[in-house]
Amino acid sequence: MTLPALDLAIVAIYAVSIFALAQWVSREKGTHRKDAQDYFLAGRTLPWWAIGTSLIAANISAEQIIGMSGSGYVIGLGIASYEWMAALTLIIVGKYFLPIFLKNSIYTMPEFLERRYSPAVRTVLAIFWLGVYVFINLTAILWLGATAVHTVAGVEVQTALIALALFAGAYALYGGLKAVALTDVVQVSLLVLGGLVISYIALNRISGGAGVLAGFHELTARFPDKFQMILPKSSPNYKNLPGLSVLLGGMWVMNVSYWGFNQYIIQRALGAKNIREAQKGIVLAAFLKLLMPVIIVLPGIAAVSLAPNLARPDEAYPHLMALLPSGLLGLVFAALIAAIVASMGSKINSIATIFTMDVYKPLRPLSSQQHLVLVGRSTAVVALIIAAVMARPLLGKFDQAFQYIQEFTGFFTPGICVIFLLGMFWPRCTTLGALVAAIASVLLSGTLFFAWPSLPFMDRVGAVFLVCLVIAVVLSLLQTRRDPPLKVDLTGIDYSTSTGFNIGALIITAILIAVYATWW
Repeated sequence: MTLPALDLAIVAIYAVSIFALAQWVSREKGTHRKDAQDYFLAGRTLPWWAIGTSLIAANISAEQIIGMSGSGYVIGLGIASYEWMAALTLIIVGKYFLPIFLKNSIYTMPEFLERRYSPAVRTVLAIFWLGVYVFINLTAILWLGATAVHTVAGVEVQTALIALALFAGAYALYGGLKAVALTDVVQVSLLVLGGLVISYIALNRISGGAGVLAGFHELTARFPDKFQMILPKSSPNYKNLPGLSVLLGGMWVMNVSYWGFNQYIIQRALGAKNIREAQKGIVLAAFLKLLMPVIIVLPGIAAVSLAPNLARPDEAYPHLMALLPSGLLGLVFAALIAAIVASMGSKINSIATIFTMDVYKPLRPLSSQQHLVLVGRSTAVVALIIAAVMARPLLGKFDQAFQYIQEFTGFFTPGICVIFLLGMFWPRCTTLGALVAAIASVLLSGTLFFAWPSLPFMDRVGAVFLVCLVIAVVLSLLQTRRDPPLKVDLTGIDYSTSTGFNIGALIITAILIAVYATWW
């Protein structure tokens, strides 16, 4: 299909407007020229509303919208555990992790590891994250985004892929984090509005025009197996969501690693005015995460009724978009592009930050601030080119890209969780213990992946985390402490939170208890 003129006009207005807004909010005032803190951390001036919406914009992109809708098509509501458990994880990050990071005024996660352990740990993790962000995250966004554009607008996939890369680069390159974060409130508003529209249209069509509630009731009655939050072992999808592991096992490791120690996520909070502003942003993001399954998982389940014979599960969301009338189609299509561009902007800014501050600057410590900004922009361009070239070879054969991403990032997340958690809360952990745990995570995960292919990856993640934790603790206790004194301040951390934060945390917890009690 091709987009009607009205829808093309809506998309064009969005593209021009968001580009102009990004350049305006990040403009240089007077004679001031952007330094590294301006470019990579928005001058540490981000307000709570920008932090909260930008966290969601960084997280929700093509691999979430298209990929998780595809998983909803196959698995059902159970895949929403990634979203709902993330809300609780965000509260933990806001209360216990951010006070440590912000007190120590760090730029990047690898920088924290160097100051806590050694330059070797920083370098190893920096290179790891660069590889993951470029070859897994950025390629997934480009490929799934281009696939969606092809399905809805009829543009050839490779052409759409290149266009998305060029637009995201133009949108984010000049202004850095500030351009991305301050425009994300518009991007997320579009995303939520577009998702609600497509869910409404789909459910209303299922009910034959009798309304959303009637459509939802019919969907639950016709496909009760799609509304199980905790899958039994008899489920054909148990390997992807192994029962109680979503509440008590490996999903915690995945979520804590993603929301607590992931540069392109935590970077928004690192750019906050202060800890209270960051925590308010975290609570906003947590509430938005509760809403996400309605706009990205529910359409996938609805597609089971409206399009039961799709060739690939990841076609579910684009197929529903194709059912929309002109005008609404342009709005929802603009929302999808907004999600793709916002998340890509976050990824390339974090890639630029890590390479510049953790790889380049240690080699050229006397580089000027403006030179570092130039290196960051150049890095972003190179990353986009690599991702555009590698997207089809890496993701072209996967039916459920979301599960692909979870499967392979799960090789590294157990070790990352171990070294950060021990690094923040156990001063006795040594550099050797941290390095061995990081390497063991990859080796053990790879061994289990090939030797025990029937083991659910979430159970594998949980088991590898426990083994790596034991390895790090034992090696640290056996080793005579010879590391230099800690260069991070882990003493006197204020973990207190405001009344508003505490009330928000209680409401979120109560909602999650109600959700899981209803669809257990």
